Amino acid sequence: MKWLEQLMAPENLLALLGVVVTVGGLSYERLIPGRKRIGYRVQMDTLIDDTRQDGPAHQRLRMLEDTPDLAGASLVLLRIENDGFRSIDADDYITAPSTEHRGLTATFPQRVVQDVAVTEPSHPDLLRHLRQRGTPERPGLIYEGHQISLPRVPLNKGDHFKLLVLLTGAGTDKPPHVGGRIKEGRVRNNEKFRRPSNRVLGLIGSLLALLILQSFGTPLLRDDPLPRGCATGTLTIVGSTAFAPVAEDLRGAYQSDCRGAVVTVAAQGSGQGAGTLRAAGEAAKGGFPAYLSFSDGPQGNGDQRLKEHLVAVSVFTLVLNKDVRMTNLSLTDLRRVYAGEITNWKQLPGGPDLPVRLVSRDANSGTRKVFEKRLLNRNELSRTSDDCRSPQFRHDKVVRCELGGTPEVVRTVARTPGAIGYTELRHAEVRAAHGDVDLLDLDGVRASVDAVKERTYPFWEPEYAYTYTAPPDNSLTSKFLDYMAGDTGRNLIEKHGHLPCSVPENQNACRRADRGR
Repeated sequence: MKWLEQLMAPENLLALLGVVVTVGGLSYERLIPGRKRIGYRVQMDTLIDDTRQDGPAHQRLRMLEDTPDLAGASLVLLRIENDGFRSIDADDYITAPSTEHRGLTATFPQRVVQDVAVTEPSHPDLLRHLRQRGTPERPGLIYEGHQISLPRVPLNKGDHFKLLVLLTGAGTDKPPHVGGRIKEGRVRNNEKFRRPSNRVLGLIGSLLALLILQSFGTPLLRDDPLPRGCATGTLTIVGSTAFAPVAEDLRGAYQSDCRGAVVTVAAQGSGQGAGTLRAAGEAAKGGFPAYLSFSDGPQGNGDQRLKEHLVAVSVFTLVLNKDVRMTNLSLTDLRRVYAGEITNWKQLPGGPDLPVRLVSRDANSGTRKVFEKRLLNRNELSRTSDDCRSPQFRHDKVVRCELGGTPEVVRTVARTPGAIGYTELRHAEVRAAHGDVDLLDLDGVRASVDAVKERTYPFWEPEYAYTYTAPPDNSLTSKFLDYMAGDTGRNLIEKHGHLPCSVPENQNACRRADRGR
């Protein structure tokens, strides 16, 4: 019991008390009130026209010379971030019934907001919530008078965006502030919490902890236990390129939360991913291979060794080159296009005089199999082109090329006149928002998760994760699947436009999708 005698020594008791007080204070400050926390910082607040102040007239920017209404103009750059320990959903914002769509309010005392730009979002999906102009009756960003009202934007841990605000008025001596209410958390000005006292407390606590460790010696210097739900080791994710953006975000989030885990994403198509998983399992000779394969639709082909895990329902869409200038196509005409019956868009009402160019996926693609099964009811035509612009042989009337991944399809459609292709919905929406491609409705219905739930849109497929045999309970593969079904995984799947099957209200739709495969 020598260690107990050391602990009871007066100097060690004092040091231990100091550590408890320090850790308790810092924990209360950083963990308890802020498990869900939105922080904000004013990164710039500067006059761009100070002709109302004493000084020479040349201090008014030339860009404002013809805009007298901007007298006394100033610019503010405001950073808003989820710097807490948990994700924040739209339902976490506490609002009054009259402002149910509002999440946060940015206030600029004694100044008037003239315009707002959303800049540097941590991921493009944030723009979907923030770039559209809202009204009191529907979500969106609203500014009026000295305030900006922000919608209830879901923010995963670490998500952030900035507001660049143009204002007029003489209130630059009054700092902007952001207000709002969060369930189990709060909104705070991060600048106010960069206090030397906290750093001093942390330094004192560290020194006292070192005193204890020095008294007890190295036997106390053991590794901390892994957080609950974590496992160490390596895991390689293969398969669907359409689901690869979700896999990448999951990889980053899991590695951030679970030290000692190394996750690699090497998407190469659903079919090839299943083959890679099978080969890894056979090479393991009875062991469990650290591989996980995502697939758009089933890929087991009766192989009992490939264990199927229903993850989500994925939504797909058709994309058009901007020069085609069409927004809707009937399913009948779509089938005629892909059967080679329509080779020029002018053969359809309102279509331009442009050759039809089919930008497709290769035979390993799960997305292609979904397209053939859900929309065509037949196999696509054979490949006739390598460059997606001209046929390889003179007798080929249809231009059809094959590419290996979702991003390649959208990029090629964007730069190829007359091109049409199919892809995962969210990636297409982001590129359409940047003006690269147009989205094509089917029989007047726009691709969306809601349309799939309502059974009015046909281009979707259940997304599966495959393992080679059942993963051991404490393996990294098993923990990663559990993580995907948790809060962070659900949020990331939803962020990319898929329907997570671990959410209770989605399970009916997921069961229908699984049965209807």
